[in-house]
Amino acid sequence: MTKFLPKIIQGGMGVGVSSTKLANTVSRAGQLGVVSGTALGLTFARRLMQKGNEVYLEAMNHFPFKKVIEKIKAKFSVKSDQDPFKMVEMPTIHPSEDLNELIVVANFVEVHLAKKGHNGVVGINFLEKIQFPTLASIYGAILAGVDYILMGAGIPHRIPDVIKKLTNHEDASLPIKVANEQQNDIELSTFSPKAFAQDEALPELTKPQFLAIIGSHTLANYLMKSEFGSPDGFVVELPVAGGHNAPPRGNYALTESGEPIYGARDVVDFEALKAINKPFWLAGGFGNPDGLQKALSLGAVGIQVGTAFAFSNESGFEATLKQRVLRQVIEGTVRVKTDIKASPTGFPFKVASVEGTLSEDDTYASRKRVCDLGYLREAYRKDNGSIGYRCPSEPVEDYVRKGGKVEDTVGRKCLCNGLVAGIGLGQKRKNGHDELPLVTSGDDLLFLGPLVDLESYSYSAVDVLNYLLNT
Repeated sequence: MTKFLPKIIQGGMGVGVSSTKLANTVSRAGQLGVVSGTALGLTFARRLMQKGNEVYLEAMNHFPFKKVIEKIKAKFSVKSDQDPFKMVEMPTIHPSEDLNELIVVANFVEVHLAKKGHNGVVGINFLEKIQFPTLASIYGAILAGVDYILMGAGIPHRIPDVIKKLTNHEDASLPIKVANEQQNDIELSTFSPKAFAQDEALPELTKPQFLAIIGSHTLANYLMKSEFGSPDGFVVELPVAGGHNAPPRGNYALTESGEPIYGARDVVDFEALKAINKPFWLAGGFGNPDGLQKALSLGAVGIQVGTAFAFSNESGFEATLKQRVLRQVIEGTVRVKTDIKASPTGFPFKVASVEGTLSEDDTYASRKRVCDLGYLREAYRKDNGSIGYRCPSEPVEDYVRKGGKVEDTVGRKCLCNGLVAGIGLGQKRKNGHDELPLVTSGDDLLFLGPLVDLESYSYSAVDVLNYLLNT
């Protein structure tokens, strides 16, 4: 178990924005580099289908269970640039053997590449709201020797026990929420490491640290009392942080533009956090030298920084998209909106207003609704008692036919396809309307100006670290 407590945690952002290259760079520099664990089965499969995939093929050779590797290589061979990506099975409560294998290997490869060539520490970030692939994802990351697991966007009270069991190659399970059902109506997702390995030798594994990403000291206290074990520390995200945000507590008002207004109940009690006696980091509006010093003065070990790293050279955002965003930053024309409807999860989600992306109402309205990736689908009970899946951003008639309310579809965006397109892995549609990107960012996007080189509209992750640490 690592005892290293970094001053800087590079946030685990979006789908593939926190890339292996970014995490590797930050970790080499002595801080905590973090890869995003969201939808890795999908993005890994698409990378295997692209030319120049040798780094991923080489990483697969280090996977401890050899039988699954050739199956995956054969299934996701390189396609031509003009062809659409081969479809990948959508995640479910009870995934197939093939999908479990893909998810485990994908998470292994991502962590392996982030750890390659240095002795620093590496983390992986998951969303509690995306439950279906969680167990296989965590196991794959632990197989690669991940040092930290971070999880937010929900209440991850069972995760310490899951990590402990999977580190020991023991069977693990998670109860999955089924829409409109009570707690006693349990649908279990399960994963068996021994069954996965079949008759191959099980390697000895090291248990990673677990950091819960939270929005309040109240949740921190609740997680510390969990019968499933407590986190090793916390990342406390304030409402200006990018991606998914915790909603305001209780009833809340909206601004004229429809953004949630956070009140006194959402203010973090830092003295209460310190009293828990666990290390914590602050995120959301602390991504500058003064912010780091303020966090330290409040009792934090350091800060988690997302936005500044998200648009660095090493991040996973498609290169020309990063340049467009940074050009708008310099021009002062970019805005970040906390959209209470965009995400199918129901959590507020920050969307950057970037020309030519799905942040523009007309551009989004022209997109034909389709749900073919499925990471944000919810489970529901069919009339016959079996489990079905639906998403508020799928075609409206499909969602309503599955028992969903038509009002829940208004304003919902397909984050899955939009975020995947943002890292250059968008699907090519037969109708010629290829998937367009959706950019998420923290509120402090406009403050990136001092980092940006005005000739190339770029900067490096090391530039960010030097800026934060004032070196």
